[in-house]
Amino acid sequence: MELFEAIAKRHSYRGRFADAPVPREALQRIVQAGIQAPSAKNEQVVAFAIVDEPALLAAIADVVDKPVCRTAKAMIACVVDPRPVLADISFAPEDCAAAVENMLLATTALGYAAVWLDGVLRGEDRAERIGRLLNVPPGRTVRVLLPIGVPEEQCVQREKLPFGSRAWFNRHE
Repeated sequence: MELFEAIAKRHSYRGRFADAPVPREALQRIVQAGIQAPSAKNEQVVAFAIVDEPALLAAIADVVDKPVCRTAKAMIACVVDPRPVLADISFAPEDCAAAVENMLLATTALGYAAVWLDGVLRGEDRAERIGRLLNVPPGRTVRVLLPIGVPEEQCVQREKLPFGSRAWFNRHE
């Protein structure tokens, strides 16, 4: 799939996934897209735990009890090292976001669906609990979880506001 087509088709899939595997080769390609994302000072403070073991997927779904997690055939956990990389500034959230967007586009381009789960990880110690399941080292945090699979239902990207109401040349209007 061509890049601009993937951008136009990418959407947040929150439904159930079909009972179809996501091959490791596809998962490696998706994560490689995340690895290729820019990072502040090229410090590469984002790492990725690729989960495809059914028992571990079920354990994560016990923490994030949503249909998209209960039926995912794979998940990618984005783990950040929040250390400062420029003076006392950490760019972990920005670096993670760049990697996640690349992975979402790669997921779409390969014919799979995913959703960016972040807010749900911030309550009830969910990020920490998932971190323990994945043996995340102390000082690092599971920041984003991407459940991935073959969607049971086809969805389209929600309508976006037109270019002229969100973008301007030279000055904000």
